[in-house]
Amino acid sequence: MRGGGSGHSFSIKEVNLIGLAGLIVKNPPMLPRLDPKRARLVIAKIDSILAWENSVENPRDSKFVELGKYLCKVRAGQYWRMENLKSFDDFLEKRFPESRRKAYYLMSIHEHLPKQIKQELPEIGWAKAAELVKVARSDRDRFDGTAWVAKARTMPREEFRQEVEKHLTGEATEASDIIYFKLYKSQIPVVEEAIETAALMLGSDRSRGYCLEMICADFLAGAHASGGNPDVVLNAIVRTYWLLEPKHQVEFLAKVQTRAA
Repeated sequence: MRGGGSGHSFSIKEVNLIGLAGLIVKNPPMLPRLDPKRARLVIAKIDSILAWENSVENPRDSKFVELGKYLCKVRAGQYWRMENLKSFDDFLEKRFPESRRKAYYLMSIHEHLPKQIKQELPEIGWAKAAELVKVARSDRDRFDGTAWVAKARTMPREEFRQEVEKHLTGEATEASDIIYFKLYKSQIPVVEEAIETAALMLGSDRSRGYCLEMICADFLAGAHASGGNPDVVLNAIVRTYWLLEPKHQVEFLAKVQTRAA
């Protein structure tokens, strides 16, 4: 492991990480057949919306639903190959240089919110729509889009976020703090890619802080798996458990009880 530019270096014992670091794809799927005409049309739509947003003074992001739809098409059809890019992330970095996180939020809005409420979303803004996604993913068939859109219209953004958090957890939002630390420019791409990869695996509705916590928990669980602090391992497992869908939580508990017996 290298120190932050101090000239000192040290090494740590190699460990096997669990969870996020354990995914290996042995047989990757075949590339979809590229439709150049359709790809150019979709990419042109995205560039048109982004150009419009940049040209409008104090834009409301009123076309974010449409933008999310076209981004999903680019990812599904791998239209980014038209520009000789190596990945969809490269496509997003080119058009969202400040943060790709918003792009993933917009795609999540398109993928998880029902069609009947999408026409009302521009009135409440993409940030609140992203909060609606959390409720839709949790409630699934029980999701009352009309009622939640009405709340989003009337509540200030932070109050609405707390309402969503209370609905999901049954309790008020956990106290939070902001932590600052320095990164060299060469380190930023690694950190960004790790957080965005975690967001894809955990759900794009998860906050960057939550994703970072799970990356750290994953590392600590691996580092302490052989003779380290058992409390660290336990905490990492518990946090991972709460990420699972209810049916997978039941399956997990059943396997644990079977092993214990």
